[in-house]
Amino acid sequence: MPDTAAHLAAATPRQLATRIQTSALTGVEKRVLLWMARRLPAWVTSDRLTVLALVSMAGAGLSYWLASVTALGLVAASACLAVNWFGDSLDGTLARVRQQERPRYGYYVDHVLDAAGAVFLFAGLGLSGHMAPWVAAGLLVAYFLLCVEVYLAAHTVGRFEMSFFKMGPTELRLLLVAGNVTLLVNPDALAFGGALSLFDAGGVLGIAGLVVTFLYSAVRHTLALYRAEPLPLRDRS
Repeated sequence: MPDTAAHLAAATPRQLATRIQTSALTGVEKRVLLWMARRLPAWVTSDRLTVLALVSMAGAGLSYWLASVTALGLVAASACLAVNWFGDSLDGTLARVRQQERPRYGYYVDHVLDAAGAVFLFAGLGLSGHMAPWVAAGLLVAYFLLCVEVYLAAHTVGRFEMSFFKMGPTELRLLLVAGNVTLLVNPDALAFGGALSLFDAGGVLGIAGLVVTFLYSAVRHTLALYRAEPLPLRDRS
C-alpha cells in the first residue's frame, strides 16, 4: 500500500478554499475569540481544544439522554454546548494567532470530529424524551447532506461556507440553549397550537431549513461549475 504520509509530503499543496462566515454574530465572535486566543497559556494547544470540543459534544449528547429522567440534564447540556463553542471555535483562531497553522491536518481532523460530535448530539436528543427519535434522525441526515455539499464546494468551487442566511454553528448552539431554558421553565412547552412538543417543532423546522439550504447551495454551485466548465463546441465544418 502507498505511504500516505510520504505522498502528502511530496504533494504540492493546492490553494485552500476561502472561508466565508457571515452569521449574525460573526463580528462580535471574532473579536472575542482573538481576545481569548492571545491570553491563553502555552499548554493550551489547538489539538487540545479540538479534543475538548469532541468530548463536550459527547457530553451534550449524554446530558440530553440524562434529561429523560431529570431536568438537570438540560442544565448540563447547556454547559456542554458552551464548552463545545469554546473548543470548536477557538482551535483554529489559536493556531492562526500563534502562526502554527496546519491547514490540511486541521481541516480534516476538525470536520471528522465534528461529524462524530453530531452523531453524539442528535442521538442524545433522540433519547431525551423531548424530541422524537425520527426527528433527531432526520436532523442528522439533513445535517450530513449539507456538510457533504459544503465540503465538496470547498474542494471544487474554492468556497468554504460556514454559515447560511445569517445562521452558523454559534447561533444554532444558542437556539438549543434557549430551548433548554424554555423546557426548564415549562417542561410541557408545546408549539404549533399544541400539535408538537417544543423540540419536535424546532427539529422539524431545522430539517426543513437544512434541506432548503442544501438544495439552494447545491443548485448555486452546480450552475457555477457548469458555467466554469462549458462543453467544447463541436466542429460544424
